[in-house]
Amino acid sequence: MLCDICGKNQATVHLTEIVDDKMTELHLCEECAQKKSAQMESHFGLADLLAGLAEVGTGFSKTKKEPNIRCPRCGLTYEDFKKIGRLGCGDCYSAFRESLIPLLKRIHGSTQHYGKSPKRILQKPTVKIAKRKNELLEMKERLQKAIELEEFEEAARLRDKIRGMEKKKK
Repeated sequence: MLCDICGKNQATVHLTEIVDDKMTELHLCEECAQKKSAQMESHFGLADLLAGLAEVGTGFSKTKKEPNIRCPRCGLTYEDFKKIGRLGCGDCYSAFRESLIPLLKRIHGSTQHYGKSPKRILQKPTVKIAKRKNELLEMKERLQKAIELEEFEEAARLRDKIRGMEKKKK
């Protein structure tokens, strides 16, 4: 599929915009996606977006003071992270763990990364086993949520799929 903007390059980024209950899909190449990203950031900065997401559902009201957590390694505070939208170092993940976990769940839907892997690596048996294990864990989590939400048809479907995967494992 070609890019909707330039019409020349292969589309690798697929955006869905919903404005006033109207859904528009955009299929963009890497270059046009970067331009679109810069354009969107000029309308509302990434730091502002992250700050807004960080404040949603944290349980802190305007009257309560959020604890001023500081990374022991680089000295970045959580307030600074909310302003600039970037962590200072790898230790920030540990220092801000309590605040980052809900934020990551809201942004990605999960706290675990399930990205793409090169095809040649996926052929290795240990990678296949690890991927299957992750899928199984994720499905079990979804099963628990479905049970909690009393979505029993979905829960039964997931239960059957989990059983099938576990049988294949043996």
